[in-house]
Amino acid sequence: MTVAAVSAPKGIAGRALGNRSLMAGLVILALIILLAVLAPWISPFDPNDQDPVLSLGAPNAEHWFGTDFFGRDVLSRVIWGARVSLFVGAVSTAISMLVGGTIGIVSGYLGGRFDQTVMAVMDVLLSFPQLIMGLIIVALLGANLGDLILAIAITAVPPFARVARGPTLSLKERDFVEACRALGFSNGRIMLVHILPNVLDDLIVMGSLWLATAIRTEASLSFIGLGLPPPTATWGSIIREGFENLLDAPWLAVFPSLAVLVVMLALNMIGDGLRDATDPKAAVS
Repeated sequence: MTVAAVSAPKGIAGRALGNRSLMAGLVILALIILLAVLAPWISPFDPNDQDPVLSLGAPNAEHWFGTDFFGRDVLSRVIWGARVSLFVGAVSTAISMLVGGTIGIVSGYLGGRFDQTVMAVMDVLLSFPQLIMGLIIVALLGANLGDLILAIAITAVPPFARVARGPTLSLKERDFVEACRALGFSNGRIMLVHILPNVLDDLIVMGSLWLATAIRTEASLSFIGLGLPPPTATWGSIIREGFENLLDAPWLAVFPSLAVLVVMLALNMIGDGLRDATDPKAAVS
């Protein structure tokens, strides 16, 4: 048992390092995060500085991504927008993973009517399209950073609960869990120490994929005017501003849209790579 416990993580790490898709996604995501963190130092202009003379300026040597209707540098706003979009996506995904994972493990472990009731609630929440659910919550709570994160997190709780519940249903019938019960371990200890580690891989893979969805949801809410209020730069709000001048200055919408596309691509590559690395069948093949 000791040998298996030691060799399994090495096998997963080896498959992860050998997965080109995963490594490429991690490199792309790391570069984007680095740009966001270093935004105050590498941004060529203040993202909120306005110059009416430069209104709707085409991309040039000074303004690589052009300027918007107010004469603001689009490149600077895209770089600063990465900070908001990545932060909102990461925090909301972490919250939904924690809450949804806890609900799924507790519900699956306890079973019975409690499990049926909780899963019925999750099914009701899943019946709403994610964007519509987020729109309703933001409209009720308000368009600020905390409420935006909460709205996106709530929409992601049911999928994480489902992902955590499935393995828990089978794990609670395993011999090692029965042995823990025989030794008098509490339900909380069994779920935290013995079931959670076996479910964590699935939650992490789900989280990497759902992070892309959270960022897209934030961009969508900002696009329809339910994101952070101006002049805060977010990718969705930049795209919305560019959409209003799509015929005169298409670059306003193209460049932030490409930023969203690159992040989506990187996160999906990471998610697929993690899924392959943690797949037991991959270790056999």
